[in-house]
Amino acid sequence: MTDNTLDPFLTADERALVERLNTPAKIQAFLDETPYSPENANRCPLMVIRERFAHCLDGGLFGAAMLRRLGHPPLLLDLLPEPGTDDDHVLAIFQVKGCWGAVAKSNFSGLRYREPIFRTLRELVMSYFEDFFNVHAQKTLRAYTRPINLAAYDRFGWAWKNEGADVIERRLYTLKRISVISPEAAAQLSPVDPLAYQAGMLGANPDGLYKPKPAN
Repeated sequence: MTDNTLDPFLTADERALVERLNTPAKIQAFLDETPYSPENANRCPLMVIRERFAHCLDGGLFGAAMLRRLGHPPLLLDLLPEPGTDDDHVLAIFQVKGCWGAVAKSNFSGLRYREPIFRTLRELVMSYFEDFFNVHAQKTLRAYTRPINLAAYDRFGWAWKNEGADVIERRLYTLKRISVISPEAAAQLSPVDPLAYQAGMLGANPDGLYKPKPAN
């Protein structure tokens, strides 16, 4: 198949479930209720529905597939950390009346949904800056990618085959980085304050947290 509709692969109960996800906020609520997966293996949207586990990329793909059912193009944007300090973070992005919003799965409470109120992609990205931190309370967001339209990868079956999800992961790693902060500014960043750290880690699965090596 060359289009990315999930319907031919869904049972009647699964189809009823996805039909209830008829707004971006409801898609996000489903992801929030889905336990975070600490595994490195990727799940396509079909397997997210069936196994009810998802990590960041899984959630981004699921969000893009569900947003597509609502008439949005299936777009992903990757938030990129200082190398070696943190995981990247994948957003499924969408527009309403020219403004950007996002659906996302994260182990951190502050890295999930964004209302479609941001006039530019940079505005959307920077709304994640303060909440993008690692276990050492370091603010780690440094760059992002331009959106990738998953419709161009429908032939790989990313919505219903885990191998297709792997293709998307590899493609994300090849995209050009757009910096959001200079090295000089990054060197002067203060650590996350204890209350914000506690709030961001609320409900986190410790097994899924990136653990950078201590600085020498």
